Amino acid sequence: MITQSCTSSLKTHSLSFILASLATLFVVSCGGNDTQSPGGPGGWAGMARQATSVEVTEVTTSSISDLVRSFGTIRAQDVVTIIPQVSNRITHIHADLGDTVRKGQMLAKIYDVPFRDALGQAEAQLRQSRASYIRDSTAYQRQLQLFERGASSSSEIENALSAFQSSKAQYESAHAALTQSRENLDNTEIRSPVNGVVLNRMIAEGDLARTGDPAFEIANLVGYETRLFLPMEDWEALTVGLPVTMRLSNRDEVAANGIISRISPQLNPNTGLGEVVVSLTDAIRSVRQGVLVDSRITLKTHENTVVIPRSAMIEQVETFIEPETNTVEIRRKYNAFVAVGDTVARQRELELGLEQGERVEVLAGLEPGEKLIVTGHRNLSDRDRIRIAGQPRPGSREQRLEDGLPDTAATGSTEPGAAGESDQSTSSNG
Repeated sequence: MITQSCTSSLKTHSLSFILASLATLFVVSCGGNDTQSPGGPGGWAGMARQATSVEVTEVTTSSISDLVRSFGTIRAQDVVTIIPQVSNRITHIHADLGDTVRKGQMLAKIYDVPFRDALGQAEAQLRQSRASYIRDSTAYQRQLQLFERGASSSSEIENALSAFQSSKAQYESAHAALTQSRENLDNTEIRSPVNGVVLNRMIAEGDLARTGDPAFEIANLVGYETRLFLPMEDWEALTVGLPVTMRLSNRDEVAANGIISRISPQLNPNTGLGEVVVSLTDAIRSVRQGVLVDSRITLKTHENTVVIPRSAMIEQVETFIEPETNTVEIRRKYNAFVAVGDTVARQRELELGLEQGERVEVLAGLEPGEKLIVTGHRNLSDRDRIRIAGQPRPGSREQRLEDGLPDTAATGSTEPGAAGESDQSTSSNG
């Protein structure tokens, strides 16, 4: 019996100890550190109120332009194709690819012996026909005088007139043949009709020059141009005289300037694009025939206007269905956030103007000098708490020193009332 009673008493004490331990653990878990409580200052509600780290930049004004951008190839304004006017063997080449030539300069020589012989025959024929023309003209004049005196019949004067007209026609024909022979001989020397640069040579010594086959291509040195092909919206917005800047495809600096000189009156029916011709007014030396350039046409420019980076904006797209027409309408709204007092974010609805690459003009919603939030704004709502990156946190040692407060870290205290509590403790102990 004694043994059984002791065992029962031991079990009762063990159960009481376990219950007491569980109760203590429950109290500690529920009434301990508030930072572990979901509803406490450091719990989920406290996390929702934490300040968002952001970066800001000052809203400033600058100029912005509405641009039309397109790529085109530099070419000479006039390219002259030279075709031989007579056919025969090429004996000499006097100009080659890339040579600068003057107007009238010989480019190639065609074998000319047959054309010299033809010129000699034409000259001889002209002399013979001229003699016949003079003889028949004199005979006709004599018969005309005799007829007026009644000493010649009408048939005789008619025969004299017919012979005179025939010899006159032969003389004129011989004169034309002589002119053609001289021109053919001159055409055995292929000459440049303009001042320019040889772009292409399609013949060589020993080749047979044929009338109708190109021999040279000469770029007329009156200037360069580029041709752009634009969609209808951009094509309609352009006018003759607008300025154009051009950059080489792999460089950022301006390589050439020009103006719009001609605009096609219609769109290409196959591509739906409109052709625009830009004449170069000045260019660097590396801008030559065949170079690809990035052309930018300035439609209009706004000076001293608020301009922000596109990345600082938040676009909101709303879709509406029009019940009457059963069509879908898309509405876009643009917002941005500014920092107020370095601790609060305020949302601003923007009215946009011109757009140029990553830069956007703001017509309404922002004022110069405001602090525009440029990073961290994607997760913000109006009046959310923020902390500007790079600035000391409230209550930190850097902030205390900036505000002129005592450096608590130097005194060994971490709380403002710590020194007072220490003094009270010391006096009570004394």
